[in-house]
Amino acid sequence: MAFRRKLVIVGDGASGKTSLLSVFAVGDFPTTYLPTVFETYVADVRLDGKAVQLALWDTAGQEDYERLRPLSYSKSHVILIAFALDTPDSLENVSVKWIEEVRELCGPNIPVLLVGCKRDLRDEAMRDGAGERGRDKRWHSRSALALTTNAPLSSTKASTRHLKPPRAPPCLSAQILHRVAGAITEEAEAGWETMMDMGRI
Repeated sequence: MAFRRKLVIVGDGASGKTSLLSVFAVGDFPTTYLPTVFETYVADVRLDGKAVQLALWDTAGQEDYERLRPLSYSKSHVILIAFALDTPDSLENVSVKWIEEVRELCGPNIPVLLVGCKRDLRDEAMRDGAGERGRDKRWHSRSALALTTNAPLSSTKASTRHLKPPRAPPCLSAQILHRVAGAITEEAEAGWETMMDMGRI
């Protein structure tokens, strides 16, 4: 019999949440943007030799759905906070809005992982923006935020991840699922680094 665990992803609208979960759960990258109100996916995975049915809850980041989103947090085992690497405001909102909301509604002990999405669009934004110096500054800002919130940091480019369960994008299989495994076994995660440097993202 499989363990059942729940993962909720939050973050600003259009930050890449739905694409990330869709690619992971069904191996399909959405080609058009439709704002999510509420969506769930289920992925059957194996963690530390255990069969796990992982419920993935996608949430709306838009202000119109502020009253609905808190209903998604109930009985969660791990939270992903997504931000778009090509949109600086979405990173700022991690500390201004999302960390506070998660801690208030889920408590201080729930595992949280920061995920920078749209890595493929970052370079395009940089060509139109501040260049290498701006990228270095944004990297250090993300690193400092990860250290401050005690949440590991990763980045992903969902559009090239046409993989189906139980294989997952590297950031998901190596980090998110490790966090869920910690919740399953209820063991301390003392060996986890505060931030996982996935390279100069």
